[in-house]
Amino acid sequence: MNEHIRTHLEGGVLTVVFDRADKKNAITQAMYAALADATERARTDDAVRVILFRSEGDSFSAGNDIADFIALGRTEGDLIEMGVFRFLKALADLDKPAVAAVRGRAVGIGLTLLLHCDMVVAAEDALLSAPFVNLALAPEAASSLLLAAGVGHQRAFELFALGEAIDGRTALAWGLANRAVPADQVEATAADLAARLAARAPNSIRKTKALMRDAEALWAVMRREAEAFGSQMRSPEAMEAFMAFSQKRAPDFSKPG
Repeated sequence: MNEHIRTHLEGGVLTVVFDRADKKNAITQAMYAALADATERARTDDAVRVILFRSEGDSFSAGNDIADFIALGRTEGDLIEMGVFRFLKALADLDKPAVAAVRGRAVGIGLTLLLHCDMVVAAEDALLSAPFVNLALAPEAASSLLLAAGVGHQRAFELFALGEAIDGRTALAWGLANRAVPADQVEATAADLAARLAARAPNSIRKTKALMRDAEALWAVMRREAEAFGSQMRSPEAMEAFMAFSQKRAPDFSKPG
């Protein structure tokens, strides 16, 4: 297991903790590999009935580690073979309940991961955003399908295209969360929901979730997104966006593509 991803199994609940608080839990490829391991274990280990994602520090996740992405953009190879897409495939295949406890910022994959969770508890002041276009990228994690299905085309497009954050109360109103509670109640509320799910008939729960999701269709969308994401990640637009982010300035997209 990666040093920045911790897991603990108790009472049928596999808790997966983002533990890179000094970097706002930005996710590296090594962390994605550990997340894939944990999610695959959740599906295949009969002792696991529920997987619960939570974080240390003041952010759920700042999304992909930008330095990691700059390095990836300079390499060859199919994104499908990388740790991030192994994790996404595991999420698509997961037929056991997933719960998330969200405090602070949930950016990019920090938000799109929630679309694969069956119950989400968000702090009222949490800030959720999907700023893919801000970084000259494209949606991932089947979010181009799931976000629009969940909140409607117009709201999903605004989240993608403008990259502006919504708070936990808005996430609840839009159907992206089951509960919006004060920040100091998030983890206890999520743990209670996970424990209640773990006490339910496990095969009934799995079959219910499987009937509500089409894993093959989700993976097909993820593969299409990977093509768009990969071509953008290695584009001049994305390099400008990454450099601007690192230099704390606004990107300049005025030149023709």
